[in-house]
Amino acid sequence: MVTCILLAAGSSRRFGSPKALANISGTTVIQHLQNTLLKCRCAKIIIVLGDHAREITPFIFIHSRIRVVYNKNHNLGQLSSMQEGWRQADDSCEGVMFLPVDCPAVKTSSIDTIIGHFEKSAPDILIPTYQGQKGHPPVFHRRLKPEAFHIPSNQGLNSLFADHPPQTVEIDDPGIVKSFNTPEELEAIKK
Repeated sequence: MVTCILLAAGSSRRFGSPKALANISGTTVIQHLQNTLLKCRCAKIIIVLGDHAREITPFIFIHSRIRVVYNKNHNLGQLSSMQEGWRQADDSCEGVMFLPVDCPAVKTSSIDTIIGHFEKSAPDILIPTYQGQKGHPPVFHRRLKPEAFHIPSNQGLNSLFADHPPQTVEIDDPGIVKSFNTPEELEAIKK
């Protein structure tokens, strides 16, 4: 089983407003991603909120597979949100998948392929690639959880790569390598 941790705690400074509430396909990005994740094989979906939590919360679905957590340390950066989400994940889950809210173009079928590959080979870390380029969402095995909580706040989970070289899986989906930080980048994804 894999739990997806949807990271939506950032300040969205460069975007100018909460990325989670940006419009895509006639809905908000956070709603679009929840729809995508509910169609796939994720056992649970943990949405990590921080900055803009009050504005985003009304757009969170009430669903048995969705849980919302608040990262009070969101100002320390994405690692703190990853750690908070992982802290809340059920220990029975073999892995956690991290999906930033600014990666809305990933297909449900791609997520299912990534999960299937992870469940079959159980690597420490699995990273999807598109035409050799690393993308999202990566999956981390639960055996790395203790190490993940000892990473300094100025680093990221990729600091685990040195001791745990990631396995990759090629995915035929350009959406896994598309993210946005500006309105212009979001418009490019929509096209």
